[in-house]
Amino acid sequence: MRTRGRSDLGTERRPAVVTTGNGTIGADDPAAQAVSPARRRSRWRGGLVTGGVVVALAAAMGLTVLGLGSADNAAANYDASSWLWSAARSELARVNGITGRVDTRTGVDQARNHAVQVAQNDRLLILRDLNSGLVSTLDLATLQVAATTRTAVGLGVSVALGKDAAFVVDAVRGVVRQLDPRSLTPVGEAINFPPGITGGTFDGAGELWVGIPSQGTVSAISPAAVPSGSAGAGGLSPRQVRTVPVADANHDLNLSTLDSGVAVLDRTTGTLTTVHGDQTRAVALKLSGPGSLPARTSGGQIAVTVPDDRHVYVVDADGAVRQFTVPGQGDGLQPAVAWAGLLYCTDNTTGTVYAFDPAGQLASRIDVKGANGPLELEVRENHLFINAPNSSTARVVDDQRQVKVVDKYANDVLGGDPPPAAPPAPPKKPLVGKPSAPRNVTAEAGNAQARVSWRPAAANGSPITRYVVQGAGRTVEVGANQRAVDVTGLTNGQTYRFSVHAVNGKGAGPDRMSNPVVPTSEVPDAPPSVSAQERPDGTVLVKWPAGNGLGRKIVKYAVTAVSPGANAPVGESTKTELVVPAGELQYGTQYAFAVVSVNEKGAGSKPSPISNTVVPFAAPGAPQSLTASTVAGEAGAIQVAWAPATDNGRPITKYVVEAAGRKVDVAGTSTKLTGLGDGQNVTVTVRAVNEAGPGQPASKPARTVAQPRVTITGASVDATAVTISFTVDDGGGNATCSLTPSGKAAVNGNCSSIRATGLTPGTKYTFTVTARNAAGTGTAQRAETTDALWGTATCNNGPSGDQRTYCDSDRSGRNGNEIFSVARQDNDKQVGWAKPGTRLQAYCKVRGENVDSWIYNNQKQSTWWVQVSWNGRNYIPWAWLNLDGGDNINQLPDC
Repeated sequence: MRTRGRSDLGTERRPAVVTTGNGTIGADDPAAQAVSPARRRSRWRGGLVTGGVVVALAAAMGLTVLGLGSADNAAANYDASSWLWSAARSELARVNGITGRVDTRTGVDQARNHAVQVAQNDRLLILRDLNSGLVSTLDLATLQVAATTRTAVGLGVSVALGKDAAFVVDAVRGVVRQLDPRSLTPVGEAINFPPGITGGTFDGAGELWVGIPSQGTVSAISPAAVPSGSAGAGGLSPRQVRTVPVADANHDLNLSTLDSGVAVLDRTTGTLTTVHGDQTRAVALKLSGPGSLPARTSGGQIAVTVPDDRHVYVVDADGAVRQFTVPGQGDGLQPAVAWAGLLYCTDNTTGTVYAFDPAGQLASRIDVKGANGPLELEVRENHLFINAPNSSTARVVDDQRQVKVVDKYANDVLGGDPPPAAPPAPPKKPLVGKPSAPRNVTAEAGNAQARVSWRPAAANGSPITRYVVQGAGRTVEVGANQRAVDVTGLTNGQTYRFSVHAVNGKGAGPDRMSNPVVPTSEVPDAPPSVSAQERPDGTVLVKWPAGNGLGRKIVKYAVTAVSPGANAPVGESTKTELVVPAGELQYGTQYAFAVVSVNEKGAGSKPSPISNTVVPFAAPGAPQSLTASTVAGEAGAIQVAWAPATDNGRPITKYVVEAAGRKVDVAGTSTKLTGLGDGQNVTVTVRAVNEAGPGQPASKPARTVAQPRVTITGASVDATAVTISFTVDDGGGNATCSLTPSGKAAVNGNCSSIRATGLTPGTKYTFTVTARNAAGTGTAQRAETTDALWGTATCNNGPSGDQRTYCDSDRSGRNGNEIFSVARQDNDKQVGWAKPGTRLQAYCKVRGENVDSWIYNNQKQSTWWVQVSWNGRNYIPWAWLNLDGGDNINQLPDC
């Protein structure tokens, strides 16, 4: 989480080998390291590791600027704008805070789905890709890369950019070095602190602050002035201007720089100390668990966030404390940021930003839908920028609390990525209790001292805040991440034992006793050097030459790991090497190691020189939220999509998608598999690949489109129409359906029932139902006979109704009820005469000679003739035939 105002000189964090045009900074130099901005739950340290967000931007990476119409449009970063990173598209977008729109986009090759840090002022961007380690400085006046350099990948080093200076802070080794932000060349001499420092950001007055947990102090550094256009500072060096005690030694410290000075949270005791010039003020807070501060605090209010129970404690300038609770569940809260009279709290689990007024009342809620991961907050140019690096979306909030939605992919939507997977439901909160006893509490004697170390206690649902070491008549409290302590002032020859217990929000856990130790002056020498090597299986090999026992046998070596703000034992070995098991250390974080020699009397040496730094890594985790679905409109195809896998310390180079013996390499997080069989059931497996090889698989069953299947379920019939009812198994496709009566054209309809009209009464038809999709067709047939239609032969020649002689028999010269083989009164074509009242089956109608008659004393005249059953199929004028059912000639189809 980052905050900056317009006058803010600093930002973020964490750049390991730096190579520039003027020379090379070695891997052990601080300017050669870098640390992630993302906050992660540390499996080893039991705390939160903080950092910035970085990108590698260099000409060699194919820098592409979209949307620049002229040189004027490429002017330096102007008011109310900020550069935001989009990992899924590998792009950097400049967002105008006033309009909420992107005006410039910069594409970056080979950085897709990478964690990225962006450190910016009004003239420069310093960009670092955590996955590749490439660092660049970008001149905003020209949008040209001014310098590039290589660093090691992983966490452990930070980069801070001020108004005219940049620093590389090697937290593991405790080295702070200034760089020229334009050329990335070193400036003056480095400043050395004990290993395991923390912090490394500028305050509003331009001083860089770091915390030294091993001493319980913070230190301010003033950068050397770098003349404009120079490649160095003319022999000048940065100065350590003051060091201030803020806590007991070995307490966990968390820093937030202020407009002038720094706020320091002693996470072990819950004490907040502010340092302004020569004035120091401490406020004891009754925190419910380990608290956290934002990297930068603007204004007079300092917010301390306890993610575990979603509490925020606000300390005013006069020392008054108030608190409130953030809605929701889980420990995904990031440190609250104070801006424009409100406190903004980010919940990364749900993609929600809550805003609270000074009284702790919820003022507004900003939902960033589809964030698909952590959110970043940055105060810049009188606007609050809320970025979701893993998606296309961002938000801008002005000082009137108006929120604008930002589309970081604006004007470039062709081939967009599928929607991000919904965040997983928060895990059920475990039962909360006091911590367990620490594991493996050991003590090694030294000369008038003893070194006590231990493995973590189980937190039991409430984060551990501190460890308490007791023995030799004294009590020492250390931070949750400081699991080793030297107890000095002991008497040689006297036996000592020490107990250690952990404390969390529920209280103190049980003690665990160490082995007895006897301090002695007969201590061995430490190994003269230590080397470390990370291996693809997730282990780390630590090696050293044998120490000098000075006349006594060295029986074992104790190894301690140092990381930013923390140190803890990782094991003992009777050999001159130790393999740290996979998963013991945080993947992607930088570590260095120190070794202590222990002789047969249990006496330990001083720690060895610290080793080179390494970044543990292993094969990736399984891809998340895998879906494999039928492509409805394409035969033999399956659409596959997933959320990124955990990279476990090395960038993911590709995903391997496998189904039915076929493998496809994919750079992104979705693909379409083609060339499979129709209706084929397959298991789709996806693996991420990094430097360590393929990771754990994620699998889903899927099926391609199958040819549809039709089942006829019923029919309804009348004289001239038939409705066929049926069901269709569409095989996963988009089926269309038709009905074809034999001898007739097909009728299209829905895939449940279709009605065929215009049929001949009393006729047997075979009806074929056809369903079609991308894989082919399916059919079913059913025979049905239309109902017969009858009429009554009727004779009445004249309005008088006289039918005494005319219609009672067939007589020469008379036409009543005569039946012909053609549709006209042609005596040569007459086939018979129907006595009035005769019932005739009718089939169809045809136009012919006009005939009129009087039926039931009403004149009937028509050119329609009806085909009837009389000596085969012949014709009678409709004028002489009264059809059943209302005498409607339109019932009959055309012949």
